[in-house]
Amino acid sequence: MKVYPPHLEVHDDRFRELVHPMSHLELLAGGFIWAEGPVWFGEWNSLLFSDIPNRRIMCWNETTRELTQFRANTEFNNGNTRDRQGRLIGCRHGYRDVVRTEYDGTLTVLADSYQGKPLNSPNDVVVSSDGAIWFTDPTYGIIGNFEGYRRAQEQPSQNVYRISPEGELTAVVTDFIQPNGLCFSPDESKLYIAESGSSHQSDVPSEIRVFGVDGGKLTDEGVFATIDKGLPDGMRCDMTGNLWSSAKDGVHCFAPDGTLLGKILVPETVANICFGGADGHRMFITATTSIYRIYVDTPGAEPWTRGRSAANGPVS
Repeated sequence: MKVYPPHLEVHDDRFRELVHPMSHLELLAGGFIWAEGPVWFGEWNSLLFSDIPNRRIMCWNETTRELTQFRANTEFNNGNTRDRQGRLIGCRHGYRDVVRTEYDGTLTVLADSYQGKPLNSPNDVVVSSDGAIWFTDPTYGIIGNFEGYRRAQEQPSQNVYRISPEGELTAVVTDFIQPNGLCFSPDESKLYIAESGSSHQSDVPSEIRVFGVDGGKLTDEGVFATIDKGLPDGMRCDMTGNLWSSAKDGVHCFAPDGTLLGKILVPETVANICFGGADGHRMFITATTSIYRIYVDTPGAEPWTRGRSAANGPVS
């Protein structure tokens, strides 16, 4: 019988096929204020991630293990992803926008207002295979000065938006208290969205909701899973359809049917995760002041997490 180390908590035998008992949780770097938004760049063999209050994006290289500053003065950049051309897409609390980094390093604002009024503070972002960009817009960046600027809310609600390939912005979900992390199932038939409203309202359930996807339209399919420690934030799906979500005590892994399979216990509150590494089998974890890594037996569903260069090229 395999004995699992204390940082792995097995709730279902299926979890044993996903995280080997010899996998150890490795601390890669520390000293951040609020680490978020990890995204893998196989072209550089590097992880980019946000240090939100310090207003910078950092870069950790897997080959050299060197930590460098990728960009300063990021205006409280939070969530990051890549589009199908390999470009970096980010959410900036300070400018209340979603921005794309072009190959020459210039920035293109993709969305900063809806129906003539400023967005709240875009938080997390994903890109579907048709090139559409989906992002959440809670109020975390405007309710204080820790991760943004205290400002009046001008949108009547906290929405989930879609930017079409043609650039049209549409509110696709409008009934969240605080929509946060989001990710697609491997076939993009489902969109999972985290409800993190319990951060400021104790009566809000800490749950992940699931929506059926039909082009640019979503159908509410109810609650997919509930987080029993803290609240859900960033999350990712692996290639077999399991959902891995951040939580207060670590990373929770759910089967496609919503069953809790197990947990990777982390000594700090986890904000977000992503898959990557040279073989696609490394999970990178942004957890408050630190970055961690662990081997998992499944690659991520996002195409750039598998292999060294799954997109057309790096950004500058």
